[in-house]
Amino acid sequence: MERIAYFDNAATTFPKPETVYAFTDKFYRECGVNVGRGQYSLASKAASLVAETRELLLGLNHCPSKKVVFTHTATEALNVVLRGFSWCDGMTVYVSPFEHNAVTRVLHYLGKSYRLDVKTLAFNKECFSYDLSEIKKQFTSCYPNMVIVSHASNVCGAVAPIEDICLLSKQYGATTVIDMCQTMGLIDTDLRSDAIDYAVFAGHKTLYSPLGVGGFICSENANITPLLIGGVGIDSANQELPDTIPERYEVGSPNIMSIAGLNASLHWINEVGIAAIHAKEQKNRELLIHLLKNYDNIRIVPNNIAHSTIGVVSCVFDGYGSDNIGQILSDKNIAVRTGLHCAPNAHKFLGTFPAGTVRFSVSYFNGDYDFTTLKEALSYIYINS
Repeated sequence: MERIAYFDNAATTFPKPETVYAFTDKFYRECGVNVGRGQYSLASKAASLVAETRELLLGLNHCPSKKVVFTHTATEALNVVLRGFSWCDGMTVYVSPFEHNAVTRVLHYLGKSYRLDVKTLAFNKECFSYDLSEIKKQFTSCYPNMVIVSHASNVCGAVAPIEDICLLSKQYGATTVIDMCQTMGLIDTDLRSDAIDYAVFAGHKTLYSPLGVGGFICSENANITPLLIGGVGIDSANQELPDTIPERYEVGSPNIMSIAGLNASLHWINEVGIAAIHAKEQKNRELLIHLLKNYDNIRIVPNNIAHSTIGVVSCVFDGYGSDNIGQILSDKNIAVRTGLHCAPNAHKFLGTFPAGTVRFSVSYFNGDYDFTTLKEALSYIYINS
């Protein structure tokens, strides 16, 4: 199989650390049984792995007293949190300008049943950062019931000051939800604060685990209505769900194979160090930016992010639609993402709707081959423009 230059890490990181492949295969071959459905040794071993993975996630985020709820995807996790909230007509929800459809479509769905006032958090486009003083005025003018913030945009990579925003919102009693799909495992984040109620993660992105596991971190006092009802492996005679977390929100069989992969990736992150992983991705982002700026037919969107970014860079090419560029790059064995990236509001905010952009996203594992291959392809596009 011909090697691919992979620049679609915001969709899912690839490759994964070698230990993830090896441990996932070994564990699933030797212990691919269900959790909480038996007292035999293999079931106990699987349960121990799941428990350890929760502890590793909490340790990574400096919040050992909180709880981890596993779901199959981050989208499912966001549905559990948002649809389980106690909504009433007239409630106000603040969102960032960069929310994914996993948030906005759920709010749109809820808006059919409740008169929700969805507002966008103030953002200064000139310096390309959140305007905290203006956000405070927004909250004072119209109290927030919920605040939802994407920690980092999957379109342009801008990182939000989540602790500052959440502390402000807590002055008005808001419930806070942080989408950390693009940052958990990459940006060292302290989730001990009571100001952050729910932090959602996707294992297959910056946590470098396989697809099939996501979830959220919350306090042990979280009290949202379960989205799904069914068996949890304990208290089977009771037709009510347990009150305990995570059992209340983890009905059905967990994806033990993907959780095993997450366990391995978390050990890898701790071994390499989250600061080193972030530094390597930032170096790769700088190499990408430098390369793209060599071509005057490419415009980076936006062009004024000076700080607080992840390895996500969106571009438009003169004379070409994003899908056209995506196909040319694919023909050159380069993987990127084109279009709206499931975040149409972000593109409206950035002025790239409805055509979208070509999104390049790097990871810890991008190397010389990727950048050399991309340089050849960009030169080909430039010459033939």
